[in-house]
Amino acid sequence: MNPLIYRLTIVHRRLEDEIRSELRRRFPDHFRLLRLKKLKLKVKDRLHRLMLPKRRAAI
Repeated sequence: MNPLIYRLTIVHRRLEDEIRSELRRRFPDHFRLLRLKKLKLKVKDRLHRLMLPKRRAAI
């Protein structure tokens, strides 16, 4: 596995844990949740782009 993909997977998992932790609080911070979810989505998008096969440009 590519080291970058591995690190991004770890970051994605940690963000998911942080989101779950925040949701379990009695009064979750909605702004923090929003920020965490946006970060998680960015990481997911980057992972997805890295996993796609490289396409050659048409000449």
